[in-house]
This record gives sequence, structure tokens and C-alpha cells, in this order.
Amino acid sequence: MDLSPLGRAALAAREGCRLRAYRDSVGVWTIGRGHTSAAGPPAVIDGMTLTQAEADALFAADLLPYVASVRAALAKPVPQPFFDACCSLCFNIGQANFAHASLVRLANASDLPHAVEAFLLWDRPTAILARRQGERDQAALPTYGLVYARRGDPAPVRAPERPALAAPARPDPLVPMTGTADAAAESWWLRLRDAIRHNMQTGA
Repeated sequence: MDLSPLGRAALAAREGCRLRAYRDSVGVWTIGRGHTSAAGPPAVIDGMTLTQAEADALFAADLLPYVASVRAALAKPVPQPFFDACCSLCFNIGQANFAHASLVRLANASDLPHAVEAFLLWDRPTAILARRQGERDQAALPTYGLVYARRGDPAPVRAPERPALAAPARPDPLVPMTGTADAAAESWWLRLRDAIRHNMQTGA
């Protein structure tokens, strides 16, 4: 099972997108769609900027381990909206917290009604509640119709008309020694790093 285009769009709407580094609600340097240094390169520092294309590429790459963690944690088949809501929650609270969440235990016990309500247990800080309610409402859908990023939003999220940006393959860490990795995979992170450095140096 994988994150659907509509699930990805809902998560992107919840995260928002900021092209200049900022401190989040708990003081962690963040950029793009929720990218932090903990997610992997590039490290986020004060003054960093991204283009929209760089932010989209980072988001696509950052999603991969979270979707994999949700897939590994859920032992039984679930509806697509529930899976997508789990990916959104996991991206927000972290893989370790998600793996031990009560909603995972409930879903694996085939108790989806209570698993849906367990999304609301993750209600801190209070500013997160509207997002959590949106995830709960998404998880409750048997199949997709309309989905809202947050409860109370004036308009639903819609899936993109074109395919979402695919995450590039991460480069082989031994490339500088062996020179054997695929050239496109090898150069992607290097190009992103150089572009970010250029933006920081020029103030773009």
C-alpha cells in the first residue's frame, strides 16, 4: 500500500510550504514542507532558502521513510483514507511515536472505529487540534470523496491533476570512492546542496 495522490495533497496542505528557514512551534529549524535536519540532508540553518522545485523534491524524498514506517506498522489491510491519514500523523509525530501509538494497536486488532478516534489523542500543542481532527475525519472515510486538510477548512483538498513529483533515488554514499552509482541518483543531492548554498550566498 502506498500514499495516494489525494493523501499526499492533504498532507502537503497541512504542512504548508515556506521557502525560507523558520523555527517551528517547538523551536526546530524547518524549511519547505516540514523539512528539518532530522529528516536528513540538507541540514536546515538560519537564512537558508529554497526554490519551490527544491521544496517539492525535498518533500517527496522526506515522505519515503514515513510511508514505509506506516506500511510496516499496520499488520492488516486498511482503507486507503485511513492509511493516508496515518502517513500524515506519522510525518507529524515521528516514526517511533507512531509505531507505539494506540491507534496502530487498535487497527491491528481490527478495531478501526476506535483506531479512528485515537487520532485525537495526539492533541498537543493545542494549535494542532484542527489538523488532528482533519486526519481523524480522513481516517474515518471508507473510500475517498472529499477530504479536508483541517476540520473547519472552507474548501476540500483535491488531488493534483498531474502526477506528483517522484522522489529521486538517494545517492550511493560510496560514489566518491567507487564512481559506480547511477549518475542521476549521484548528482541529485549534490545539485540541491549547491543550489541551496548559492541561494544563501546571493540572498535569492
